[in-house]
Amino acid sequence: MTLKLNALDYHELPTPGKLSINLTKAMETEQDLLLAYTPGVAEPVRSIANNPADVYKYTAKGNLVAVITNGSAILGLGNLGPLASKPVMEGKAALFKRCAGVDAFDIEIDAPTTASFIETVANISPTFGGINLEDIKSPDCFIIERELTERLPIPVFHDDQHGTAVVVAAALLNALELQNKTLTNIQTVCLGAGAAAIATMRLLVALGLPREAITMVDRQGIIHNRRQGLNSYKAEFATNTDMRTLKEAIKGADLFIGLSGPNLLTAELLRTMNERAILFALSNPEPEIDPELVHALRPDIIVATGRNDYPNQVNNVLCFPYLFRGALDARACQITQTMLIAATEALRTLVHQNDELALKFGPTYILPKPFDPRLLKKIPQAVASAAKETGAARP
Repeated sequence: MTLKLNALDYHELPTPGKLSINLTKAMETEQDLLLAYTPGVAEPVRSIANNPADVYKYTAKGNLVAVITNGSAILGLGNLGPLASKPVMEGKAALFKRCAGVDAFDIEIDAPTTASFIETVANISPTFGGINLEDIKSPDCFIIERELTERLPIPVFHDDQHGTAVVVAAALLNALELQNKTLTNIQTVCLGAGAAAIATMRLLVALGLPREAITMVDRQGIIHNRRQGLNSYKAEFATNTDMRTLKEAIKGADLFIGLSGPNLLTAELLRTMNERAILFALSNPEPEIDPELVHALRPDIIVATGRNDYPNQVNNVLCFPYLFRGALDARACQITQTMLIAATEALRTLVHQNDELALKFGPTYILPKPFDPRLLKKIPQAVASAAKETGAARP
């Protein structure tokens, strides 16, 4: 109840919401008005009409991101619609500004179909230097991101997919190092088969995790290649196995990644995992298993959650502001897998460097803390360099 009241007061007082618009130029005198509006504004208009790239020179487009949703998958709350999603989208936009100096508008779209959502975003895209999609249900999110990426000359990024994937991958690489294991020799169970789970598994495969070492589990059990009715995204991770349950899959597993729901992993199942295992219980606000129970029963296991009141928080804020900062700085036309891998590596290495908070790399410190100032120094540079190397950047 205290958290509820504090959160409501935070959003209401002293001014409703978390964002406002500020001027970047003086607008006090008639001379200012002459330059900012008519007749002076005609000059940049003519320049942009003659050379569209000048829009980055004379407007805010190059530092402006749209945070866009239809509210069909809000946090762990489900499909509550675009209006209810606005506090989350405002928060996302605020984090863009706070963490990486990126200006962001939250845009909530009441679109009855995937096609109408895509068309709306495409129609407003000239305003922005990048599009951050958020809280859109699966599998619609895959379709929306793919089509917008193909149509638009600016980066389109679904944070629930790729932001999650980057942070999970960085945390996992560090946890594997501590457990003296590698991606190539672990058995993985992924509980959940939505956007975040599929994108995370795709990135881990790109980093070296064998696809055949992944067992993905959804509400109906193990996703296997004899199961009927799988969509193409789940079918990508269908495995050839006679196992059908989480209980069977997790026995002897080295890695459990939960992107599902609360309290789905029991103490009984936990005990059957391999020695020196890694457990990421990322359901929010309640994880798949209580981290304190894991520590009590299996002190050899490294644990991460999505919560900030436990060590090793897997939080997308460690990725999306800085990845977009790098993409905008490079004036990238898209966000490539190479850029995601660059962000992963940059994030991973930060805990190995001197930490301003005097934290030391270890089982309870496998990721930097949110608002670590080093994030802004390291990740954008790595992403921008990757964009230039892969041809995604404009000159």
